[in-house]
Amino acid sequence: MRPTDKLLRVVTGSRWLPGSTRVTRVVSVTAIFFAVCAVGAAAVAPLAPDASDLPVKKITQTLPLPVLDEQIAALEASEQHFIREETIRRGDTLSALLLRLGVDDDEADKFIKSDSIARNLLQLRTDKAVRARTNEEGELEWLQMTLQDGSDKPARNIEINRDANGHFVATEVNAKLERRVEMASGNIRSSLFAATDEANISDPVASQIVSMFETNIDFRKLQRGDQFNVVYESFWQNGQLVKTGRVLAGEFTNAGKTYQSVWFDEAGGQGGYYTFDGKSLKKAFLKSPLKFTRISSGFSMRMHPILGVWKAHQGVDFAAPTGTPIRASGDGVVEMAGKSNGYGNLIVIKHWGAYSTAYGHMSAFAPGIHKGSHVSQGDVIGYVGSTGWATGPHLHYEFRVSNQPKDPMSIVVPDAPPLAGNDMPRFKAIAADMTHRFNLMRPERFAETMKLASR
Repeated sequence: MRPTDKLLRVVTGSRWLPGSTRVTRVVSVTAIFFAVCAVGAAAVAPLAPDASDLPVKKITQTLPLPVLDEQIAALEASEQHFIREETIRRGDTLSALLLRLGVDDDEADKFIKSDSIARNLLQLRTDKAVRARTNEEGELEWLQMTLQDGSDKPARNIEINRDANGHFVATEVNAKLERRVEMASGNIRSSLFAATDEANISDPVASQIVSMFETNIDFRKLQRGDQFNVVYESFWQNGQLVKTGRVLAGEFTNAGKTYQSVWFDEAGGQGGYYTFDGKSLKKAFLKSPLKFTRISSGFSMRMHPILGVWKAHQGVDFAAPTGTPIRASGDGVVEMAGKSNGYGNLIVIKHWGAYSTAYGHMSAFAPGIHKGSHVSQGDVIGYVGSTGWATGPHLHYEFRVSNQPKDPMSIVVPDAPPLAGNDMPRFKAIAADMTHRFNLMRPERFAETMKLASR
């Protein structure tokens, strides 16, 4: 290897330091380079055999080098841009968020607060990520955020950009999300929602667990030691969870008895939850039109709280705070929605066959509910109140057969029909996949898997 080659490697591989140190080091190596070039040129001049008496001829050649000072000056003069990402914290304000993003721009702040699209950023939902790019002065160049207004609505990407004229423009488009299938397990210590919080399961998923099993399990009477497994959808963008979706399957052990459910979309477009042998979990009627409540008066003889006389109570009273949503206990058509003496605000729903249900003392009816409205099981039809002859907020619920009141807590009603035969092959494949997933989540199988992984 020639000396010049070695020297060029030293220059090329040198580690430049900031400021004058870097420049000084480069200049020193360059000086050495010129010195070696001069010596090398003298060494390669041809000499005759009797050259001792001849004058020595020196050849000097100037090699072009990069203009380092100009390159350094250009780098230092170029405009710098900064991209930051921050997660919204509990109690955050727009000013605090922009400060953490490095944004020092009054025009951006005013635009976000005044523009109809950009103003959506003021929702500031905890744990959501916001990305922004600024220049050296802290002026905003662009800002991005994904919003989700409900599990049944598409996620939206909100983006704010500064155009060539320095004006801000906000755009909104539906987000393209990545779908994942999640698996989680939980143990009941006090309540379902405490257990789902401990297992990092979102409240929308927990609510679906209740809906899946509420016709078989009384969630007001869970026992310590009850267990559950759940498989559900989640939707992500840029590595961030945007929302959770439908519960695909669930398994709940309550008081030593295990219930299983799997979601299946039938060929006709109707979906529902079924046992793993294809029987529908949907009962014709819900046991309770309210979630998480208590019975304050049952179907029996009692002393009437207003009239003060011994009288038959032909329904069940569910105590709950004013405004608690009331659900239709079954599919049907609204037969009556209005005021009715002691019932106060009353809704009567006519179901299939001879069945009907009545809901009294409502504070208000749900939007769109009127005589002739079609409702599905679980739809919100009104809200708990104390209208009519009521001493406090509660729902008076009646279950009628051929217009004769029956105890809704004890009457036996038929289940929904099972799956059609042509749906069974596809259903069995889905059920087998969910069974496999549940087996993976069982404590003994999990322990075995961890033992094998440690070998």
